[in-house]
Amino acid sequence: MSEKRTWIRLPRSVLVGTGVSHELSTVLTELHPGEDVLVVTSSTPRRVLGDRLLADLDAAGIVAESIEIDKATLASIDAVRERFEASGAGVLLGIGGGRVIDVTKLVSHEVAKPFISVPTAASHDGIVSSRASIPEGDTRHSVAARPPTAVIADTDIIAEAPWKLTTAGCADIISNYTAVTDWRLANRLKHVPYSEYAAALSEMTAELLIADADSIKEGHEASAWVVTKALVSSGVAMSIAGSSRPASGAEHLFSHQLDRLAPGAALHGHQVGVGAIMTAYLQWGDDGAWRDLRDALAKIGAPTTAAQLGIDPEIIVEALSTAHEIRDRYTILGDGIAESAATRVAEQTGVL
Repeated sequence: MSEKRTWIRLPRSVLVGTGVSHELSTVLTELHPGEDVLVVTSSTPRRVLGDRLLADLDAAGIVAESIEIDKATLASIDAVRERFEASGAGVLLGIGGGRVIDVTKLVSHEVAKPFISVPTAASHDGIVSSRASIPEGDTRHSVAARPPTAVIADTDIIAEAPWKLTTAGCADIISNYTAVTDWRLANRLKHVPYSEYAAALSEMTAELLIADADSIKEGHEASAWVVTKALVSSGVAMSIAGSSRPASGAEHLFSHQLDRLAPGAALHGHQVGVGAIMTAYLQWGDDGAWRDLRDALAKIGAPTTAAQLGIDPEIIVEALSTAHEIRDRYTILGDGIAESAATRVAEQTGVL
């Protein structure tokens, strides 16, 4: 008899659509009745949505305190954990972008208490997943964490977010195409555990976004709907896999290395998108797959070149040739590629 087993942890409720943030108190009452809440947010998300949701909770008789963070640092994680433990609350609520959601998720994991994810921008596929990004020296590292018990993604709010955040989210999703290819490669060559279901879901999400790139427009709620659903699907794929493999391959290693070499130069999703163009070229050669990725990114307004990222060409080459050093994750980069090869790839794909 087989002893194979898995534990898939997913949100109990996912609300995506117009005005769904107004359902917050109802969701809290249904999932966590009688619990006080600690709201984690940052300055802009608080102004855009947080203050109104705090008023809604107060009107519903739900006791809520709040704390603002500036960055996703170890100090922020410690501050939120200490505030939560002092508050006596039973639930965490993250209102904001990827960094706020990650900090809330990590504290939820540390204190073994539930959290609800309320994204204000479609910039991050961690809004629903059981993975979180934590600071590690001059880069970031993906770790297992608790998934949210609920996700409330108001497309009215998300459609009003800065467009560059939405294009970063799109690029992050499109890069699933190369991440899944790397995952299959690692399974074949290194016997890395692989899930056909998670891989198919992640790859389908990327392919649908590539196919719909023409229809994703700034300020359109319909576009926010498409991108947010894609981010949810990507996060679910990671939860099914129990790792970030469905959404993280060589293109993410490249982005993390850029964070070391040129910290703060560009958004994570934009770096990943450019990395995916070059990764697809390495994986498939000149068969057109990398062109489809590049063209989709260009259609939505995401960067496709070093110049558009605002990063010097020599840093792009260094990041690609040394990205394999970031973590022990087998990808198409293997044990590294020569700088001359990295330069050729970047030039052939138009990144340089």
